[in-house]
Amino acid sequence: MLTSARKSMPALDYVSIIRSVYGDRRAMLLGTFTAALTAALTAHSASSPALALVTLAFVIIGLFRYADMRAFWRASIDGDDASAAEYWENRAVLSGGLLALVYGIWCFVSMAVVRDPFAAMASAALSIAAMVGICARNFGLDRLVTIQLVLVTVPLAAGYALHGGGYYIVLAGLLGVMLSSFRKLAGDIRAILLSAVHGRIEASRLAAELDMAMSTLEHGLCMLDEAGVVCVVNERAVRLFARLGAPKLMGNSFAATLTDMGANGHLPRMAVDRLLDLITRRQSGKVLLSLPEGLYYEVTVSARLERCVLLLEDISSRVSSEERIHFMARHDALTGLPNRTYFGELAAEHIASRRSSLDGGAVALMIIDVDDFKHVNDTFGHIVGDHLLRQVAQRLRATVPVDAILARLGGDEFVVYRGAIADTAQANSDAQALLEAFATPFELDGMVLQANVSIGLVTSGNADDGLDDLMTKADLALYSAKGDGKARSQIFHAQMDIDYHYRQRLKADLREAVQHGGLTLTFQPLVDIATRKVVACEALARWDHPELGLVAPSTFIPLAEEMGLISQITEWVIGTAIEQCSAWPGAVSVAVNISARDFRGVDLMAVIEEALARCGLAPSRLEIEVTETAVIEEHDIAKRLLTALAAKGVAIALDDFGTGYSSLSYLHALPFTKLKIDRSFVADIASDEKSLQLLANVARLGRDLDLIVVAEGVETEAQLDRVLEHTKVQQVQGYFFSRPLPARDIAELIGRLNAPRRLVQANRRLG
Repeated sequence: MLTSARKSMPALDYVSIIRSVYGDRRAMLLGTFTAALTAALTAHSASSPALALVTLAFVIIGLFRYADMRAFWRASIDGDDASAAEYWENRAVLSGGLLALVYGIWCFVSMAVVRDPFAAMASAALSIAAMVGICARNFGLDRLVTIQLVLVTVPLAAGYALHGGGYYIVLAGLLGVMLSSFRKLAGDIRAILLSAVHGRIEASRLAAELDMAMSTLEHGLCMLDEAGVVCVVNERAVRLFARLGAPKLMGNSFAATLTDMGANGHLPRMAVDRLLDLITRRQSGKVLLSLPEGLYYEVTVSARLERCVLLLEDISSRVSSEERIHFMARHDALTGLPNRTYFGELAAEHIASRRSSLDGGAVALMIIDVDDFKHVNDTFGHIVGDHLLRQVAQRLRATVPVDAILARLGGDEFVVYRGAIADTAQANSDAQALLEAFATPFELDGMVLQANVSIGLVTSGNADDGLDDLMTKADLALYSAKGDGKARSQIFHAQMDIDYHYRQRLKADLREAVQHGGLTLTFQPLVDIATRKVVACEALARWDHPELGLVAPSTFIPLAEEMGLISQITEWVIGTAIEQCSAWPGAVSVAVNISARDFRGVDLMAVIEEALARCGLAPSRLEIEVTETAVIEEHDIAKRLLTALAAKGVAIALDDFGTGYSSLSYLHALPFTKLKIDRSFVADIASDEKSLQLLANVARLGRDLDLIVVAEGVETEAQLDRVLEHTKVQQVQGYFFSRPLPARDIAELIGRLNAPRRLVQANRRLG
C-alpha cells in the first residue's frame, strides 16, 4: 500500500524527503545518547530500575537507528526510485516510532510511577526538546511526525494527569494543543522544503537546458553586462574570436576586444565602428563581418535592460550561394562571359560617366559573329558547336585589350566595348587583331576546324550616342561585312544608316502589301525545244511599290523570309497561280517555288489540296520547285511532303541545280520529275566549249535519271541553237522566248505559241 507522502508528491521530491530524514546520523546519535545519559541520571537520582531500563532502551535504539542510516546511504537509491524510498520510509517510521515511544515511557514513569521531581523535570524537558527535533528532522513525512508526536505527547500528558492536581491536569490538556502546533510547524517546514527543492530542481533544469541550448546552438553567442563585460559566451563564439586573435572573452571588455581586433586588421574597421556604436547606445541591429578565408558572419545585436546579446551567425554558405546566383544571372553559362544584360549595364555606366566628363574621348563597339556557325551545328552537332563557342570566347578574351568589355550577346554573337580610344585607326587595329587571331584553326575533339568571324565596328566621339545607337550601327556594319564575303571587318558609315532606314521602310511597306493584296504574279513560260510549245509557266511574285516602283524579288523575298512573311506569300502564290492556270488552254502546267521556311511555316499539303479542289485543276498540271539548299535544311519534312505530293500526281522539280551542293544522292532519294539547270551553266555556251560540254554532261545526267531537263537563262538564238545541237535538254526558259508576263498577257502568249500554225513553222525551221 502506498503511503500518503508517496501519493501526494512526485518521485523526485519523495526521494529527496526520505534522504532528508536519513540526513545527519551523527547528530541523531549524539541526541539519543544525551537522552540516554540524562535517563541514567534520573535512574540514579530516583534509584529506579525502570528508568535504568529506559536508559538501556535509548542506547539500543540509538545504535539501531545509526546502523539503519548507514545502510540507507550504502543502498544509494536512485532519485526517481519511489518504491525503494517507500521501503526506507517504513523503516524510518518503525525506528523513529520506537524512539518516540521510549521518550513517552520515560516521561510517564518519571511522573506517574517514580514521582521524582528531577526525573519528571528532566524527562519532560528532553522529551519536549525531542519533539522540536522531530519537527526539524522529520517534517517531510507527515506520518512519521504524527506517530512520533503522539507517542511522546500522549504518555507525557497521561503522566501529568496521573500525577494529580488541577494544574497538572490543565497542563496535560495543553499538551494536546502543543501537539497540534508542532504538527502544523512540521507541515510548514515541509512546504518550505518542497518549495526550495522545486526551485532548486527547476533552476537545475533551466541551467541544464540553457547549457544544452548554448552548446548545441549553431551560432556564436555573447552576453554583455551593464559595463560591457562578457558575462556569458558559448564555445562557438570562443573559437571564432580565438581565430581572430582574441583567445579570452569571458570577463573582458567586449569593446576593448573589438577595438584591438580592428586595430590589428583582424576585423574591418567600419564593421567594428558599427558594432561599437550599437553596443554603446544599447540598440538592436545587424552588422556583416567579412573575415579572412572567405568567411562571412552576421552579428545580430539585441539590447534589453542595459544588457546586450550578440548572436554571430556563419552566413558564408549563403553569401557564396548568393554570389554564385548573382554571377549566373549576369554571366553566360557556356562561356563565362558577361551576358547581354550585364554588358548593357557595364557599357551604359561607362557611357553615362563619359557624358558627365568634360573630355569623354571616343569609344568603339564591335559586334563579332562566327561565320557559318549554323553549318557547324548542323554538321557536327551542338556539343561540338558549344565546344567551339567556348574556344572562341577564350580566343577573344586573350585578344581584346584589357580595358575592353567583352560579352556574349547570344548564339554565335559576341560584343566588345572599348572606351577612350585614341582614334578610328586604333579601333580598326583592334578589329584586325581579332581577325588575325582566328587565322589559326580550332582543335575540337580530335577534329581541326577553321572558323572565321565577321566584325561590325562603330566608333563615336559624340557623348550623346547611347548604347542602343552604337549597337544598331555596329549591327548594320556586321550585316555589310557578311554581305561582302564574311571573314572581314566593316566600319559603320552614313550610307549604312540610309540603307538601314530604307530596309525598315521596305519591311513596313512589304507587310502592308502582303496584308492588303499589294503583290502581283507574273509568269515566265517553259518551252519544249522540240515543239516550241509552252509546256509550263513559272509563277513569280512581283511588288510594284506605289512610290519606289518595282522592287526586285532579290530584295523583297529575303526581307519576307527575315520578317516571317514568306509562307504567307507562298500560300497566296499557290492559290493565285492555280487559279490562273485553270484558265489556260491545253495542258499547260504552272510551277511554284517553295522555300525552306515554307516546309515549317505553313501546311503546304492542305494549302495545295484546297487550291486544286477549289479551282478544279488536275494535280498533274502543278509543279513544285525546290532548291537543293531548301531540301538540305529541312530534309525530313521535305522528303515526307514531296513524296506525298508526288503520290497525288504533282510534279516535283529541282530548281537552280548546280548552285548548291549538287549532290546526286538527293536526285535519287527524292521524287523529282524535273531538273532545272541554273542559268550560270548557259551564260557562256555560245563562246566557251567547256561551258557547253559541262551543260551537256549535266543534261545527260538528268536524262539518264529519267528526269525532264530544263535549261534556264536562254536569252539568245545562238544559245538556243547550241543547246539544241549539243545537249539533251528538253525544255528551256529565258528571255529569248519571253520575259515574265502578267496574268492578262500569259494566256495570249500560250495561245500564240501553242497554235498549230506555230507548230508547222517550228517544224519547217528545224528541218
